[in-house]
This record gives sequence, C-alpha cells and structure tokens, in this order.
Amino acid sequence: MAKGKVDKIRMAVIGYGGAFNMAKAHANWAAQGGIELVAACDVDPARAAAAAEDFPGIATYTDVGAMLKGSKFEVAVVITPHNTHADIAIQCSKAGRHVVVEKPMCITVAEADAMIAAAKKTGKVLTIFHNRRHDGDYLALKEVVDKGLIGDVFKIEMYMGGYGRPGTWWRSKKDISGGAFYDWGAHMLDWCLHIMGKRISYVMGYFHENLVWTHVTNEDHVHAVMRFEDGATADVQLSSIQRIGKPRWLVLGTKGAVQDLGDRFRVVTDVKGITADMAVPYKKAEWDRMPFYVNLAAHLRGKAPLEVTPESARRPIAICEAAEVSSRTGQPQVVPHENEALYL
Repeated sequence: MAKGKVDKIRMAVIGYGGAFNMAKAHANWAAQGGIELVAACDVDPARAAAAAEDFPGIATYTDVGAMLKGSKFEVAVVITPHNTHADIAIQCSKAGRHVVVEKPMCITVAEADAMIAAAKKTGKVLTIFHNRRHDGDYLALKEVVDKGLIGDVFKIEMYMGGYGRPGTWWRSKKDISGGAFYDWGAHMLDWCLHIMGKRISYVMGYFHENLVWTHVTNEDHVHAVMRFEDGATADVQLSSIQRIGKPRWLVLGTKGAVQDLGDRFRVVTDVKGITADMAVPYKKAEWDRMPFYVNLAAHLRGKAPLEVTPESARRPIAICEAAEVSSRTGQPQVVPHENEALYL
C-alpha cells in the first residue's frame, strides 16, 4: 500500500485520442476521487489542443518524456494503443510516477512482468483500469456466488459476440491490439477469475482466423477453456462470426445454477430440500462515482488496499497468451505465476 498522507493528487493523461475520448472520461472520473488533471500528452498536436480546450489551464505536450520532465504530477494515466502500454508505463514508473493503465494491461506476460518490476523498483503504484468490476450484472452474480446460493462453482460458460464486420484500427489489427481476446475478453476473463476464485492448472485454446473477415488480422473467433486446480472449468468465447448467440453467463454450482437473461439472472437452487426458481435483477452499475478512482485516491493516501493489483491484471494477459499458444500447438498450456496466488 502507498504510504503517507497526500494532500493533493495531480494526474496527467497520456493519449487523448478522439475515437471514444476516454482520456476526458478518465479525468472526469478521477475527479470523483479528488484527483486533479494538470497535464495531457498526445503525439497529435490537434488532440493535445483538444485537451487544452476541454480542460483550460492544463499543460499539454506531444512527447511523454518532455511531460515527465516539465510537469509536476503524481499519477500518470496511460490511454494509448495496447502495444504501447508496457513501454510507456515503465517509462512513467522509472520517472517516479504512480501509473494507471487502461485495460488490457499489455499484450504479453513478459511485458507485464517488466511493468510490475519497474513499479516495485521505484516503490510506486501500478494499477489497471478494470472498471468493469463495477458493472451491474457482475456485481449481482458475484453476490449470488459469494452468498453460497448455488454452492461451489464447478463450471462457468461465458460468451460475447455476434456476426459482423470488425471495426477499424486496433479492433482489427493484431499487432496493435494483441488479438480479439484483448478487448472485451480482458474484462470477461477478469470477471471469470474472480467468480471462480481458484488457481488455474492449464488452458486450452481454439482460435479461428480469417474464416470470414479476411481484411483484418485479429481472429474471427477466439475460445479459451481453463481447468482449475480442483477440476472446475471455465469456457470463454468471443466471436464476430457467430450468427446465433447465447447468454453471456451460465454458472453451475453444486447446489444450483445461474443463467443470464439479459437484464436479470435466473437462479435455480435448493432451499431446505425444495427447488427454488427465482429472478435476481442486475445491480445498479457503480459508474456515477467511479469506485476505481475513489479507491486509488484512498490507497495513495494510505487509507485502503489497492482494488486492482497488477498481479491480478496480469492473469487475463497470461490466459490470452496461453490460449493462443495452445491453439497453435494443440497442447494444454500452464499459466505463469499461478502458484503465487496473491490475487485471489
């Protein structure tokens, strides 16, 4: 945990792309935790100018190194293409800044290891923006599981996708994105791991490339199956070539099961020998006050443990990497760092 009292927390955003304007969103969310935006950097001068227009009075830069030398701030927020996350995060850690990285953390386990090592060496915080841990469906499902309504979970099935031409730029190019698993898949795997709460024994992968969409280098369909230490399994699929979909969630436990119905869950369980079939509504997504940044500010002030540790964010990256190797070799792959178990 970060130590000591911090009266003022200032932040800088790196990457002010116009596609979703996520940097502006981060600045507004961070304000919920009392974190003040003081600088922005983008390699495109026009986007740096847009940041100055959105937040009058901040300093703007087109070079990360110049910003690290020329502006005083405690937290750097990296909102750039996936393949640049590691290098920029390490650069900021070495410059003595706490670092927030948009998901996914990076593309490879080696990059994740280097990011964690750089932050530890300078004693600064590294965290990943897994804000979807506060989505309403996940929160409702986690409560059902944590309260033991369906017993011990032994099987999870997850699916997202449909049939449609992939988007442009990083949603199409594997060298930038890491592949189809690295967008929504990063959230899905993070959810799955926290619902299951167990170490992974091995991963199998089944990837399909260019079956339909030959104009892109991201896979058309990706599929990972995880086997956990007690024999439980999780099956996670994302597709852009699946014309008939299925529920996002199906969770099986020793006492019952949970099925996603789109705005609520169907929960079937046993209550004192009687089968109960009930509807559990999604919870309200906690987006208005953005708990991620509230937690980060509290952590930097020494008042709370860090919600999203870099070790926990490394796990989805390790699964993506292992699943791809498995798909290529046809062999199960062990996931690095699983024996550490510090993330559960």
